[in-house]
This record gives sequence, C-alpha cells and structure tokens, in this order.
Amino acid sequence: MDLDSLPPVGLSSLAVAGAQRLRHQDPVLHDLLEREQRRQSDTLAMIASASWSDPSVLACEGSASGNITTEGYPGRRYHAGCEVVDEIERLAIDRAKAAFGARYANVQPHSGSTANQLVMTALLNPGDLVMGLELAAGGHLTHGSAVSFSGRYFRSVSYGVDEQGLLDYAQIERLAVEHRPKLIICGASAYPREIDFARFREIADHVGAFLLADISHIAGLVAAGVHPSPVDHAHVTTTSTYKQLYGPRGGLVLVGRDADLRVHGRPLTAVLQNAVFPYFQGTPRINGIAAKARAFDQLNTPEFRLLATRILGTARTLAAELAARGWPIVTGGTDNHMVLADVGARGLTGAIAEQALESCGIIVNRNKIHNDGRPARIAGGIRFGTNILALRGMDDAAIAECAAIVDQVWTSLTPLDDTDFLLPDQVRQSARAAVATLCWRFPLPA
Repeated sequence: MDLDSLPPVGLSSLAVAGAQRLRHQDPVLHDLLEREQRRQSDTLAMIASASWSDPSVLACEGSASGNITTEGYPGRRYHAGCEVVDEIERLAIDRAKAAFGARYANVQPHSGSTANQLVMTALLNPGDLVMGLELAAGGHLTHGSAVSFSGRYFRSVSYGVDEQGLLDYAQIERLAVEHRPKLIICGASAYPREIDFARFREIADHVGAFLLADISHIAGLVAAGVHPSPVDHAHVTTTSTYKQLYGPRGGLVLVGRDADLRVHGRPLTAVLQNAVFPYFQGTPRINGIAAKARAFDQLNTPEFRLLATRILGTARTLAAELAARGWPIVTGGTDNHMVLADVGARGLTGAIAEQALESCGIIVNRNKIHNDGRPARIAGGIRFGTNILALRGMDDAAIAECAAIVDQVWTSLTPLDDTDFLLPDQVRQSARAAVATLCWRFPLPA
C-alpha cells in the first residue's frame, strides 16, 4: 500500500505522515532540514538569542490548528468553527499570566518586534518622542533606531551607559526631564547587567511618560524569579517567546498593576487588544499560540527554575574564564545570560572573531559595544549567551573548556583586514574535535 495515500489520523499520525511525505515527495527540502537539525546538534550555540524548542512545542507548531483562519479573540471571532481554538488561546493566556504574574496577556503578536510596534502605535501618535537605549550601548532596533520604524515613525532620543558600560540612571533622568518623552523603553538586546525597572518607573512617572519594558532576552530569568520582574513597574511589558522561553517564534504582551489605567478614555488593556487586532495584525497563528501555551506551561516547573539558575551560573563562569585568559569583558561580568567580550582591545574585529569561531563549530555574533567606532557589520565586540549551553547541562568544567577553545582560536588568528583572517589548519581541526566532544558529552535534549 502506498504510504502517501493513507489519511493521517490524530496528532502523532499527522506528524509521522508529514515527515514521510516530505522525504518521499521533496527529498531536496527534506535533506536541507535534516542538515540543519544536525548542524544545531553538532555545533555549540553560544549566542544570546539562541533557543531550542522541546519536541512537544514543535508538535504544536506542526499541528492542524495551523489550518484555522480566524480573526478576533476567544468568544468574539469573525469566523465559525472556533470552539477548540478559543480554548487553546485561553489556555495560552492563562499560562502566560501565571508564569509572569500578570493581570493581562495578549498571545497573538507574531514576534517581539511586532509586540513593540503595536504597543508604540497604541500609546503614541506619529511624531511623538520615544526614549530608549542607544544601539551601541546594547539597545534594540525597535527602541528608537533611525533605521527602524521606531526611529522614523516617531522622534527618538537615546540614553547610554557610563564609562564602565553600566546604565547611567542620573543621565536617563536628566534626558527625560529635558526632552519629556511620551514613552520610555527599558530593556536591551546586549546589556549584561541587572536592570532597575523600579527606577525607570520613577523616572517615567516624574515626566509623565509611559514605560515599556522589553524583556525578550531575559524573559526566562524573569519568569523563574532569578531576575527582577518589570511587569508591575512598566505600563506594558513585551517579549519574544523563543530565546530564553524555549518556545516558538512569536511575541507576547503583558500588563500588571496598570491593567485598569485609562488611556485615550479607555482601559489600557482594551487599547492594546485593538492595537493587535484589528489595527496591526489580522488572523493569529493558532498553531503558534498552541506552541506558546506549551512553552509557558514549562516555565512553571522546578526544572525550569533550575535551568534558569544554571543559565546564570554558566554565564558568570564563562565571563570569568574569558577574562582570566586576557579577553576584556564589558562591565567586568554579567548578571544574566549575556557576556560581551571586547575583542577590539586585542586587535581583532567582531567580524573576524565571529567567523573564525564559526569555522570551528562555535556560533556567536559580532556586536557593537560602548565607544565602538566600527560599523555594525564589523563591530568591536562579541556577544555570547548561555541559554543553549545551560540546556545541554554543561557544568563549570565544561564552560571552562568552551572558553579555552575560544581563546585558542582567537589567539591563533592572523587578521588580514577587518573581515578576513588566517587560522592555522591544525588549530581549526583541534577546535572542531574539541567542540564535537563537548556536543557528544552534553547533547541537546531529545
């Protein structure tokens, strides 16, 4: 009997049938996906945005719920046939609120960037002033960068860090008083230290601004209670749902104690609801929402709290080990999963340092750092993250091995220009073998 002619029955059968048909009917694409699966398994993802979704999360994304086109919210859809998907979305909402201690959650945003866009367009008018962390100091494109909608649709003022690379709250307050922004954004994509969300709220209240906290990079630490939460300090909190939540690609909007705040004559939560749909998005990805619900459920477990603690420990160990080998660490250490190394101080560029490690099976990313005069495509820093290393179960000894491999590669480089380099083949082969051994000893969860 032809397997492709058999109708799949049930969630598990659908997954098996889909994999079989892909292999038989589209072997080229099947091979590419197999290669990517193997690449992730056989390389060390030491990058702050790296994530690895549990197979149960992936099963939700590949489920038949993705076939549903339905606009609106549970109980208020614009299509029939939504009884089950309404339950799925309500489950995701309840789990998100429980995980973050929020009074309101919207699980429909398609990404963390989309979540920021819809919040900003809900609270502001075109041309209003936004204040966020500058890109070179660790901010994000959606926090007011001139190349992003946030810096083109709105006016933007940036705050920075001091000479130690730390947030300068006195400067932030001075700028807020001087410019009177309508929205202050806190949170970062490359800032390795704890953020004082309460202080940010004091500053926002002082100048009559809304406060948006973007915790896309530290959401797992916040949910686990090992980093202060902004949910009851910020008017609105946003995050992506992969990275440290180990869920699907997507976004999340949360509101805490300000849920009943009146904005434009309406409750803040009602304004946000309308901003997601119908203003900014159409139909939600129900399969993505199901995957979010599965990921959120994992956040409320002792195992996840242990994972979050390991994320912190491995990052601190990595920072200390790299510093001991002579690589300057921005701010001198870390309070989260991120470690920023200043490779420019030792004659490298971020582009060279990144590409050399990739050739040895270690994945990192170049990153501009404070007082970095290089363009973003070159950069003078490297951003590490320990989300995947912690998920692999690495201990301090294994992290020290990772740092030793990085040091071996970087100290063996001969830069030719900003992006090209020479690396002795014996060093590359030695590093690849060491990476392969670590991946075998600490495999990704099955």
